Formats: sequence, structure tokens, C-alpha cells
Amino acid sequence: MRGIAWISLLPLIIVTSLIIYDEWVSTPSCKIMPSADPNDYEPGPNSGSGVDLKIMMVANLLLVGSDSGFVDRHFRDYYMAKFFRKSFHTLNPDMLLVLGDVSAKGSELTRSDWLPVLDRFHQMLGPFLGVPFHVLLGDRDVGECSGLDTGSVDWIAGNFPGLDSSGCGAFEISNISFLSLNAVALLCGNNKLRFSVEKVIETESIDLRMEAKGSAEAVHDFSNFAWREKAMSSKSGPVLLLHFPLHRTIESQCGSQISNTREKRRFSEPGPYGLLHAVPLNATEYIFQALKPKIIFSAHAHEFCDYTHSDGTREVTVSAMTWKARDDPGFVIANFHGNGRGVSVSYCSFARESHLLIAYGFVLISLSSIMLVANITQLRRSR
Repeated sequence: MRGIAWISLLPLIIVTSLIIYDEWVSTPSCKIMPSADPNDYEPGPNSGSGVDLKIMMVANLLLVGSDSGFVDRHFRDYYMAKFFRKSFHTLNPDMLLVLGDVSAKGSELTRSDWLPVLDRFHQMLGPFLGVPFHVLLGDRDVGECSGLDTGSVDWIAGNFPGLDSSGCGAFEISNISFLSLNAVALLCGNNKLRFSVEKVIETESIDLRMEAKGSAEAVHDFSNFAWREKAMSSKSGPVLLLHFPLHRTIESQCGSQISNTREKRRFSEPGPYGLLHAVPLNATEYIFQALKPKIIFSAHAHEFCDYTHSDGTREVTVSAMTWKARDDPGFVIANFHGNGRGVSVSYCSFARESHLLIAYGFVLISLSSIMLVANITQLRRSR
């Protein structure tokens, strides 16, 4: 009788353990990423000492919308929404940045098909709808160079706060300036959107020089990005936000890490439209000369990367925030410190999808075994 009582309690114990495990795996695990700049040190991601602004940065959500399957709707999207909620309540960020690829195939969608994707996006954000948030456009959202349409980009950008008709945006929060660029257009050749993005960079550059010097005198040649301008110190410009990473001379700092991605997007390999998965070298040089960014945050590659450019500018590539792209989704917390102490970066990750599936499989097998044992025991007693 005592054995039968224990068997009857086992399902309750297993289900309770699963609930506790589910809450545990939904809580992000964060670690400080060391910087080459000693001013960027910060004790921890939850520390509020000297932090003027805390931003959560995510990328590559790859939402499907009305065409999503059962697994996406009731498992992956459910957990992604839970990850957002737990991150918000655990880390208490002041702002959310989404660095592109909100949709898995937005460039193929009509405007009516985009609406379920936007609804799913807002449902997933949950409590983040109560704080400022900014969204960049990715190549999955607006498409390849050959199909890049100004009208479509304008409509998609209009559904996200702070973006102009070209998919760029500028804002200031806690006395920190941010500039987001439509990096997809910078990969293309003679395209109207590319010229619009260059105009945004030019305008921002002139504004920076007017603030720093009180006047600006610059002659620009956009055919070869040659500049004649007054000197401006490195890392004195805005925080730069891009979907595509800037061109890099060395990839070993990131390529040596163990990859858990389910879709390879390496910087040195051609993309789907014959270009690298990074902003070309000439456009990268143009951006550095014109903007002198304080720090750069990019995405697209699905993997976290912390890279320092030749002038000392730090670029952080944010990991994909979905199980569709990698087994262990992650994001970045950026702490902007006062008193000239720079920016510190923490990389946060969630449980692997494979581990969660193993846990659910174990629970299913255990409950099935208990039911089988209970039925056999009852059958024997009835005899």
C-alpha cells in the first residue's frame, strides 16, 4: 500500500519539478564581456551604480505570423515571449533595441500579411511596450538589393517608432545620442535608398561638427567617399546601430568560438545576393570618417561577437534571439555609465532548446511509465 501511495504522488512531484525547471530556464544568465577600454568596466549586469542608461538589445526574431506552424506558435513563440517578460523583470532595462530581422520572410509578404507579424511582435514584447523601444530593418524584413523597393521600405519603417522613410532613425535618451542606419541599403549599388542613407550620414556628420566646433566645413565626394574635413576625435560621435556588421580585417576573435547556430552567416562568405554579410569596406571607412561612432551594435550573423576596430572603436554583434536560428538564443545588455566611464556590455543567454525538449521528453516518458505501472498493479489486484 505504501508503494502505491508513492506511485500516486510521483506525477505531482514530476509536474512540480517541471514547473520549477521551466521558471529557471526562462531566466537569463548574463556575464560581463571584458573590453579593451578600461573605462568600460562595470561590476555586473544588475548593478545600478553609476549607470545612466541600461538597454536590452536583441536581434533576428524571425517571426512568421499567420503561416507559423504548431511548434512555433505554441512552443517557440510562447517561450520567446516568456524570455522577454523574465528579462524585463530580472534586469529592469530602460529601453529595448531590436537590431533587425523581426520577420523571417518579411520581404515576401504583402502589407496585409505583415499585420499578423506585427501583432505577434507586439504580443511578444509584452511589458517592453511600456518603455521606449527602437527597431531597425534587416534584410529578411525588406529584401535583397534587386528587390529593394522604396515604397515597401517606407511602409514597413512606418510601423516601427522613430524610423524615417529610408529606414534610418536618430534619437537621444539620457543625454546619449543614437543613430540607426538602414545597413541593407549600404550593401547595394546605385540605389535610391542608398543615397538616402548617405544623406542621413552626411547630415548627422555636419550636426556633430557644428556641436563640436561651432561650425562645419566639409567637402564630400560620394563616388569614392573622399573627405576633406576638420579633424574629429575617435569615438566622439553617436552610438551607431546597424543590422549588418561593419567590414572587419580579422574574424579570428569570433570565428574561434564554438558555434550553436542553425544557419551559417559568416562575414567572409557571400550572402544570398552575392555580397558579404557585412557592410563593404568603402562604406565602412566612410562611416568611421563621418560619424566617429562611440560604440557600434550590429546583428545579422546569429552569433555574439565582440570586436575592436583598428581605431579602437568597439563593435558588438548581438546574437539571434530565437531557437529558429540557434540552439541557445541570447541578447546583450549595454550599460551606459556617467562621469565618462564609457559603456559596459553583458552577454545574456537562455536555455538550449535541445535541453528543454529532453526535459519534456523525460517527463512524458516518466508519466507514461507511472501510468503503466499503476495499471499493471491495479490489474494484478483485481485478479
